[in-house]
Order: sequence, then structure tokens, then C-alpha cells
Amino acid sequence: MAIGLGTPREPIRLVGNADRPRAVGVKTAGLDVTEALEAYGLQMSRELQGISGYILKRASPSCGMERVKLYNPNGMPGGHTSGVYARVLMQAQPLLPVEEEGRLSDPVLRENYIQRVFVYHRWQVLEAQGMTPARLVDFHTRHKLILMAHSQTAYRRLGQMVARAGSEPIQALSRAYVAELMDTLKRRANRKQHANVLEHLMGYLKRALAAEDKAEMLETIEAYRLGQVPLVVPMTLLKHHFRRHPAPYVQDQYYLDPHPKELMLRNVL
Repeated sequence: MAIGLGTPREPIRLVGNADRPRAVGVKTAGLDVTEALEAYGLQMSRELQGISGYILKRASPSCGMERVKLYNPNGMPGGHTSGVYARVLMQAQPLLPVEEEGRLSDPVLRENYIQRVFVYHRWQVLEAQGMTPARLVDFHTRHKLILMAHSQTAYRRLGQMVARAGSEPIQALSRAYVAELMDTLKRRANRKQHANVLEHLMGYLKRALAAEDKAEMLETIEAYRLGQVPLVVPMTLLKHHFRRHPAPYVQDQYYLDPHPKELMLRNVL
């Protein structure tokens, strides 16, 4: 509608090169809305600089994130690509968390997307305050366990990057940091990775818990690892113990509460 196609719109499909396909009419010969969609994508990427996430439409030749059907000039299917508007938007805002509405029915993808939205929002707030070495270190410190759940390698690499915060230009360093951060968070954290983080958290309680409490905690983590209980179960038990035995470092970790509990995203992980 924004480019003038109206409702119901003229059907279009993607034809040609996967890197930059043409959006052309299915029924009307000569209809080509590629430039109009690209221009609107650029316009919206400028107008929506302050947003922290974007949900796109599955399989849409304009708004599909990926796996949109691509056709040969003769009308036969010839592969897959991204929608024209979506491609321009994602290229203009490469850090922006993006997901398709159809994929959000998957609980793992849904939680991953919402977590990325909140991480990116916190980054936007940080940039608005003004980037400093101390603020970058604090941001990284509070997101360490989230990173650990997604990639041990990236966790170490980003830690090494932040260690240079006082000796390298902070703006260039922070841009490189957030680019790798957001790319890392696209990787889904599995049960094994979450279980490793939960056991790491237990280390802060090893001197505080009685033997039976430690055994219960380990049994609950193992039950989660085996798929017998959702993530919220060991997380709730850990929070119970940390309320009784506070650990300042742990209390500052976003991993324990990466998004509002009312969303109940970890109840089905």
C-alpha cells in the first residue's frame, strides 16, 4: 500500500538474480515495483532508527526475511532469496534484530528474538548516554553469561576486545564489539549450553549450599539438560538460592532476567 499498489494488491513475485531480484507483476506484464520497494525500504530505515526489533512477513516478495521463492524469467522456480523491502532494510540496519512472524511460533526462536531485542535496546540506551570505556566494560560484564550460553568462543573473543577499551579509540572499538555481539546472539543457545551456564552459576554458591541443596540443584540442571523440565525450573531454583545467598556479580547478570517474566518465554524452553 505504501508504494501505491492498493488493496487487494497486484500480485508480484521475485525474478532474476538472488542478490538483487526484480519484483514484477504476475498478471500484469511490465509491472516492476523493485525501485519503489527499495526506496521505501531506505525511507523506513531512516525513519525507524530508534526501534529495537522488526518482525517481517514470511514468504513475502516484499517483506520476507529469507527463503522467498525466486523465479526464472520463464516463470519456473529458481531458488530462494529475501524480499526486496526486507533486504534493503536489513542492509541499512544490520544490527537490528529481525525475525519472521511464522518462525516466532517456535519457542526457541521466539525467546532468542525477544532476548536480542532487549539486548539491542540496552545498547541503544548506552549509545544515547555516550560511549566510554567504563560503560562498555560494564555492558559487557552484565551480558557475559548470555554470551556464554550462545558461544564460548565469541565470549572469549569479545572479552579480549573489551580489554582494549582503554587503549583503542572507543567509537571504533564499540562498533566492532556490537557487530560481533549481535551476530553471536543470532545463534540459538541449546540445552547443553544453558546447562553449562547454570553449572557455572552454581559455582558462586558452592560454599553457601548444604550438600543436599547442591545435589538437588545438580539433579535439576541435569533434568533440564535431558529435556525433562523447562529452563524456568532450574532458573527458579537458582534464584531462590541467590536470594538467600546474594552474589553481587550474579545479581547484575542479565542472564537471570533477560526479558520481562510476564512473557514466560523460558517456561517452554
